[in-house]
Amino acid sequence: MACVTPYKPMNEHSLILDPANIPLSLYIHIPWCVKKCPYCDFNSHALPESAPFADYVTALLADARSQVALTGGRAIQSVFIGGGTPSLLPIEQYRVLFLGLREMLSFADDIEITLEANPGTLEHAPFADYLALGINRLSVGVQSFDDGALTTLGRIHRHDEAVNAIKNAKQAGFTRINADLMHGLPNQTATLAVRDIDMALSAGATHISWYQLTIEPNTAFYRSPPDLPCDDELERIEDAGRERLLQAGFANYEVSAWVGRDDEPCRHNVNYWQFGDYLAIGAGGHGKVTLRGHDDYPDGIYRYAKSRLPKDYLNYDNAPKMVGFERVADESLPFEFMMNALRLADGTTTCTFEERTGLLISTIDNELLPLQHQGLMVFHPDIISPTKMGFKYVNHLVRAFL
Repeated sequence: MACVTPYKPMNEHSLILDPANIPLSLYIHIPWCVKKCPYCDFNSHALPESAPFADYVTALLADARSQVALTGGRAIQSVFIGGGTPSLLPIEQYRVLFLGLREMLSFADDIEITLEANPGTLEHAPFADYLALGINRLSVGVQSFDDGALTTLGRIHRHDEAVNAIKNAKQAGFTRINADLMHGLPNQTATLAVRDIDMALSAGATHISWYQLTIEPNTAFYRSPPDLPCDDELERIEDAGRERLLQAGFANYEVSAWVGRDDEPCRHNVNYWQFGDYLAIGAGGHGKVTLRGHDDYPDGIYRYAKSRLPKDYLNYDNAPKMVGFERVADESLPFEFMMNALRLADGTTTCTFEERTGLLISTIDNELLPLQHQGLMVFHPDIISPTKMGFKYVNHLVRAFL
């Protein structure tokens, strides 16, 4: 399929970017948790005794209002509410938030709205209320169904709460439920890892994010590392889990994302991986937008962030300020694009590359062709994708574009 765009070449390597062709999403960050988990390096903070929920929602709305001009008139295709623990925010505050957002932003008719939720912070009653607000997808932070593993990971829920969270959400009417599962946990075997997958499937998860525990700097586990499985056991865990998910009819559409027959890939995350645009509101939120004809900024692709600490985010005049609103250098765009797109099993299209970077595909011939000759990439006029072998070595593929 040829790339059909209204672009005109600016020079032999570049095209004129048109944001109208680029999907737009919205990320909302809720920064509080009941307590910080020892493996977590996300922007999360222990919930204060008197959490300023109402003030925070007011700040979120002011933040969104300040970014309306960045939409270029585009509708929001997906919303993802992450954290932290978004299910800590009272349902009354979500009503205020979504009423305000819908007044200032255009939401697509078929919008996907995902809420991250931890089993230890959910009650059965709100599920129907979430649906009534338009939240139509849940991502439940299970991590494991083994109580011993949950204790080691510092989670506040037990396995029965995780099972009930998924079952109750289905009973309330949710048809799309992701279960976050970690593998490679301290003292975990392949049998225990597969048991976690089986419990997620039997509870009714329609999507599974299955990823290996990694020890990140600035975490309690980094300061005091747990005893993790050896490399051979990690490989056995990976192989056994993959086999079980395939047996269940799940498809591995992204490095750590699996979707069942009755669900679809997470549209919000796919937009990230396909180098789409996304606004960000909330403490520490990161956004990416493509601008053309903006009064204040030259045409191009920009990344930005928000103040990381909740107290700083709440300390504003008209709206929480952007931190580091910077244009992505043209020479960095191939790496930025491929770092995301090559996480998808089916890769991407040459049309998507050109539309979302403003660069002709010929710009990266010298990187793509050697990978194709090595049997790691498929590259022809329409498609750019990793081979089955290349999908196992995504980091190697991405480094080729540095």
